[in-house]
Amino acid sequence: MTDLKGKTLFITGASRGIGLAIAHQAARDGANVAINAKTTEPHPKLPGTIHSAAAEIEAAGGHALAIATDIRFEDQVEAAVAATARRFGGIDILVNNASAISLTGTLQTPIRRFDLMMGINTRGTFLCSQACLPFLKKAANPHILMLSPPLNLSPRWFGPHVAYTMAKYGMSLCVLGMAEEFRSEGVAVNALWPRTIIATAALQMIPGAEPQRGRKPEILADAAHWILTQPSRSLSGNFLIDDEVLARAGITDLAGYAVDPAQKLRKDIFLD
Repeated sequence: MTDLKGKTLFITGASRGIGLAIAHQAARDGANVAINAKTTEPHPKLPGTIHSAAAEIEAAGGHALAIATDIRFEDQVEAAVAATARRFGGIDILVNNASAISLTGTLQTPIRRFDLMMGINTRGTFLCSQACLPFLKKAANPHILMLSPPLNLSPRWFGPHVAYTMAKYGMSLCVLGMAEEFRSEGVAVNALWPRTIIATAALQMIPGAEPQRGRKPEILADAAHWILTQPSRSLSGNFLIDDEVLARAGITDLAGYAVDPAQKLRKDIFLD
């Protein structure tokens, strides 16, 4: 398979940033995309809603379904999955992109923020995967893709922000377990993580993040496209890095992805 034409993608956190970039790439192939996110009205600091994202997907050549979904709630996820399958006749691909972040230490992390990160990152990923799997198991080339890092148990990635690391690694543990659990049924489960920071609108809200030293979300979208077009039975259980994926796809010149080619790129966290 070389493209995603006619495939149905269920993408969480797809109203902006990386999720929207992945949706755009699929739309250019003529895919069906379920846009799942909480934002139904414009945010004062962050661009994009599920409705503006759906309009962009349609304009790019895809078919969109905008669904207001808070993935912390089982009833909302189940309704969103059912609506997607009803509209498009099934689900071929799940992209667990939605994530909450707080790079704070133990004493600086309010429990409500801890609950938010665990609820969206770990529990939300498990819940969306659980809800989509009955449809994925019926698909011709089913994939689950988590936007989560390789599992690296070095204390340096826990000490500064243990709550976020626990929540993000929860997504990666889903990859480790589900890839093995559903291997015999041909459902691919992989993780994708960027080599460098990615200049999203959300990143700009984090003090000292230096988005000008990052790459554009399109690098992850292109890497995700390659992963999702591979035979699901031959690519599963991997923790993939964007530039390594693109190298396998024959793309080695990454200069065009840089926000500012004159700036030294800043490596993302969780990578030694």
